Amino acid sequence: MKLSDFEYDLPDELIAQRPLERRDESRLIVLNRDTDGIRETRFGNFPRYLREGDLLVVNETKVIPARIHAARRTGGRVEVFLTNRLDEGEWTAMLKPARRISEGETLLVGEEGYEILVMGRTDDGGWRVRLPGGLTENEFLRSFGHVPLPPYIKREDEESDRERYQTIFARTDGSVAAPTAGLHFTDQILREISRHGVTVLPLTLHVGPGTFRPLTEERVEENRLLPEFVRIRTDFVDEILEAKGAGRRIVAVGTTTTRALESIAAGKLSERREERSGGESYVSGWTDLFIYPGFTFQVVDALLTNMHLPRSSLLLLVAAFAGTERVLRVYRWAVQRRFRFYSYGDVMFIRREGGKA
Repeated sequence: MKLSDFEYDLPDELIAQRPLERRDESRLIVLNRDTDGIRETRFGNFPRYLREGDLLVVNETKVIPARIHAARRTGGRVEVFLTNRLDEGEWTAMLKPARRISEGETLLVGEEGYEILVMGRTDDGGWRVRLPGGLTENEFLRSFGHVPLPPYIKREDEESDRERYQTIFARTDGSVAAPTAGLHFTDQILREISRHGVTVLPLTLHVGPGTFRPLTEERVEENRLLPEFVRIRTDFVDEILEAKGAGRRIVAVGTTTTRALESIAAGKLSERREERSGGESYVSGWTDLFIYPGFTFQVVDALLTNMHLPRSSLLLLVAAFAGTERVLRVYRWAVQRRFRFYSYGDVMFIRREGGKA
């Protein structure tokens, strides 16, 4: 399978640079996998497409202000992009530019000159860093961290992004990119969903820096994804599997939720562990599951998802779920209809008209 089979033409002006004034004003494509039918509406109408008994699974990860502007003692500017937390104040990070930076060097942040210590390289070519003392980790990130907007958003982050580049489900710090399908929900939408007899269940998948990295191998099967952390309450796993067995529909909000659910179902969590917290039992681990056409879905029946970059792992997942030609045909239609693409863009709901999905 060739990566070049997952290309489409997108004018730059259709890449959303800012969110709409209201989250639920996004345009919604409803795609029927059985009939190839396409319907356009507004996301405010999304609850109408859910059914009593559905389980709507969302990702409650929270985006951290992971980009930090620092300076070398020689005066050169360096961006520190935090990627994974190792311990209190210790992280893996990407440094840009990294040329000539050495182990043991300190980078200065803010007028106060708070010091980030460069501890050394990681196996994957990144760096280990230690954040400054004198402030708690949260205080430092709130004061000096910037929202890690994707590289295709061609502007600096603004104060409003701290709220709009988070879903209303966001609870657990850890992502360096938003699970964007969740950005369209409002409290009112959730109330309407509840009135439809739909159960909303959360899980956590912390979106890592791999979401920004392009696939590099032309042969799709030769590509690999960076591991991402997954955590879910054990009783929620049981509830999802019981609902699936009873013929109820599992609706995933986003590709991140889909990967988490399918990883758990397939036993694809590495470093899997069970733990108790706040009186509840959780299962957690890491997933590098790469879903592309030919994959057999065990859990997800319907998928809500934004529209993704060409040649990306996210687009390949959607193509695996709905069919490559069908998805690319819808994308071309959306371009003609001037839909807004990517993180702050519009959204698509993929379902079946007949049967359980």
